[in-house]
Amino acid sequence: MENNHDIDKKFNDASQSAEEPATFPGFDKVWARVEEKLDKKEDKKRIVPIWFPYGIAASLVIGLGAFYFINKKDIVDISKPQISQNTILPKVNPNVQVIDSIVKSNIEEGIQSQKVIQKPKVLAYERIIPKPEISPIYNNDLTPHNADIPKETITYEETNGDGILDKDDKVQSIDEVVLVGLRPVKKQSYTSSAVSVVSSQSLEGRRSKKSKGNINASSTIAVNGFGNSGFNNYTETSNIRNEFKRSNNVQQALAGKVSGLQIASINATPGSASILIRGSKSLSGGKNPLYVINGVVSDQNSLAALNPNKIESVSVLKDASATAIYGSRASNGVIIIKTKKLSRKEKKAFKKLQKVQDSINLSKQIQQNNTEEYDAFVENPFELTKNQSVSTFSIDVDNAAYSNIRRMINNGEIVNKNAVRIEEMINYFKYNYPQPQNNQPFSINTEYSASPWNPKHKLLKIGLQGKKIPMDQLPSSNFVFLIDVSGSMDAANKLPLLKSSFKVLLDQLRPQDKVGIVVYAGSAGMVLPPTSAKEKDKILNALENLQAGGSTAGGAGIELAYKLAQENFIKDGNNRVIIATDGDFNVGTSSTGDLGTLIEEKRKSGVFLTCLGFGMGNFKDNRMETLADKGNGNYTYIDNMQEANKFLGKEFAGSMYAIAKDVKIQIEFNPKFVKSYRLIGYENRKLKNEDFTNDKIDAGELGSGHTVTALYEVIPNDVNSEFLPKETNLKYTKNTSEDNFGDELATVKFRYKKPDGDASSQIVQVVKSSHESISSASDDFKFATSVAWFGLVLRDSNLIKIKDLNKVEELAKKGKGKDEEGYRSEFVRLVETYFSSLKND
Repeated sequence: MENNHDIDKKFNDASQSAEEPATFPGFDKVWARVEEKLDKKEDKKRIVPIWFPYGIAASLVIGLGAFYFINKKDIVDISKPQISQNTILPKVNPNVQVIDSIVKSNIEEGIQSQKVIQKPKVLAYERIIPKPEISPIYNNDLTPHNADIPKETITYEETNGDGILDKDDKVQSIDEVVLVGLRPVKKQSYTSSAVSVVSSQSLEGRRSKKSKGNINASSTIAVNGFGNSGFNNYTETSNIRNEFKRSNNVQQALAGKVSGLQIASINATPGSASILIRGSKSLSGGKNPLYVINGVVSDQNSLAALNPNKIESVSVLKDASATAIYGSRASNGVIIIKTKKLSRKEKKAFKKLQKVQDSINLSKQIQQNNTEEYDAFVENPFELTKNQSVSTFSIDVDNAAYSNIRRMINNGEIVNKNAVRIEEMINYFKYNYPQPQNNQPFSINTEYSASPWNPKHKLLKIGLQGKKIPMDQLPSSNFVFLIDVSGSMDAANKLPLLKSSFKVLLDQLRPQDKVGIVVYAGSAGMVLPPTSAKEKDKILNALENLQAGGSTAGGAGIELAYKLAQENFIKDGNNRVIIATDGDFNVGTSSTGDLGTLIEEKRKSGVFLTCLGFGMGNFKDNRMETLADKGNGNYTYIDNMQEANKFLGKEFAGSMYAIAKDVKIQIEFNPKFVKSYRLIGYENRKLKNEDFTNDKIDAGELGSGHTVTALYEVIPNDVNSEFLPKETNLKYTKNTSEDNFGDELATVKFRYKKPDGDASSQIVQVVKSSHESISSASDDFKFATSVAWFGLVLRDSNLIKIKDLNKVEELAKKGKGKDEEGYRSEFVRLVETYFSSLKND
């Protein structure tokens, strides 16, 4: 203890003697901040939000309520029988599959627990299992469809015994219990709600055994849309493969083998059959289903051409499931064919069929939404020579009708009768006429021979050949491009094709030529002031920046384009507005009559006009034709780059440089040889006889190197024809010719003006009568006649006897000649294509 006392004393003495260690400067301030922070933290810990106890109370109330209702759902109220009850199961995971099985283990236990058992009354209801919300599933043939789950039938029992089972009881005697099990499965093929499937195993006549609970549409025949329910069973099919081998015809072999498919023979012709899908008539008034071969939309002819040994499976879709997958084109159902491995030749054939089918589908879409406009006209009738021996018309160098008709035929569309202007079809082609002599602007060429469509009649061909001027001798040009950039031009075959076409035109221009660009949509504006063609990049950039959108103020665009052309007018030069549009004007001056009046006023400025038509579906041909006819211009329809290269490239000089304007033709027939006649085509170009010498009357223009051809059909004086008009006995008019004009068949007169002139000049030429057959006629005569013949067939003319397209094709081949550029050969193929489409209809 003493020692301890000493130790304590020493510690105390040491503590009293030790000096307090010095602190760092500002220690007090730091310590004060630390204490302040600690005080605030302590205060925060002590604060409790006001709403906290209320939140706890609300949570307890909600939880107890939920627990109450959950328990209540477990109690089955059987006081009232439930009949035709629809139960919707909760949504299931997309990666699971519903499997049904039947368990009866609890039935015996229920029976054992009852003292008195009465015969149960069975009440049935349908329980509809909803479709899982899954992304589209694809078959082996790459065709999407939705999965339909079959309906199930569940039974309940109710007894009215001695209190064994009362309505108030919470337990019910159950005859059957249906359990729904869910398990994940791999994504596999499902069939639609109305489908029949014939698999490759079926085609080979083998049995297909299904495993328990496995739905596999590729190995079963689903009947009436329910298919196999998933129980232990075998699906046995007839040997369709053998039937294929016997009949060697897909349609006949499928007859009676595929549920929902009705196949009937056509006129008892072996190998021909008509295929219908039963139950689809209510969807559409048509009959033909959609055919899909290896994922490619095709037709019945393609199905018939298939080698049966190559077929792996055939599926039939109908009702709304078909239209959900393939749209309205499948309104009559879908027949899906999958083949085994194809050869290269077969793949090429299917690709070719796909292109044809694509064009057919495109044409159908265009036909459904077609708002194209064409002026209706009646073909020229026969005239009695003794009553009216003179015929007058304006020349026409337009060729839009031919390329437009070509587009319709190639797209599988129905050719609009009023789109067929025969003179434009004939003048699409060049003819081997000689160059003019003695400084004349054109040469005159005539030929008289037999008519192929009315064998007793004759044809008179009149041809003009414009003088060809070398490019270095052509005057300087002042071009204003007037481009439609409205919303209707927003299509691949419109504004993009237009831009590419103008690039072809720019390649033909020289440095001394100028180009300005005016556009119009909701309003008009200048995009590029007149610029030398040597600044090609600047012009191209202006073209490339054009975008489509808005309404179409075509009248305002025409006003601005002509104003720009007049402000930069080149005296003794080539001043021209080139309008490119689909003709769909809908703002300001838009009607055909108003546009005609506007353009007639503008032509007085000395500015010529060229119209380029683009597009399909809403093309306004009538307005384009009016602009060209009234505006000292020409008109073509550009449906592809081939046509752009032809009109703006190869025929640039003839299309853009006029060597004569207001060219008129008047022909007087000699009654001695001609009983009656009619002009073929030129219905919109006919003039009054007195207009021939009237220089105020507008007529057509002839370009450098251009040819113009017209055909008259003649009924000779010694022929009695069913097409002769009725004669009228005139009292004061001279009906017979006593003058002797030898063998003169007719006299042809031409009047024209120079491009910058106001007074007309006249050329006269006499045509001699002859008795040549068409076999000895020139190639040009034969070919021009075949083109006119085709046009008459397209118009379904009532003035021709023979409408055989085979003969049209034969005559065209005979008149094809050298055909260095291939345009005549293309016409032959066009006739073949149209003839084939008629046979397939």
